[in-house]
Amino acid sequence: MKLCFPVERNEGMESPVYSHFGSAPLFVVVDTETRQVSEIANRDLHHAHGNCSPLKALGNVTVDAIVVGGIGAGALAGLNRAGLTVYRAMGATVADNLAMLAQVELPVLTPAGACGGHSGGCGH
Repeated sequence: MKLCFPVERNEGMESPVYSHFGSAPLFVVVDTETRQVSEIANRDLHHAHGNCSPLKALGNVTVDAIVVGGIGAGALAGLNRAGLTVYRAMGATVADNLAMLAQVELPVLTPAGACGGHSGGCGH
């Protein structure tokens, strides 16, 4: 399985998970079978607030799921329409969240848990 994490900088498995999908400068992708880590620059970083194009952000790189600190409802819906599960990050680093996912401890994000304009509506 290939898992994608928004990050500020690539520190491999010790990368802290960024607080918001759309404004993350980078994404790291971890292959859970090989533990190989790759990097993707956010190709939609300078989008207007509320207009994130999540598949464009990922540069059409194929992943199986996303683990985020926070994400807007539109981006969440776009990822879900593309068949991707989005999990809420509960640990500080990529490694922490991989361990929690293996123990089925990361919740699947639903529209109710999506960010709502950063005025108190965010769950992160």
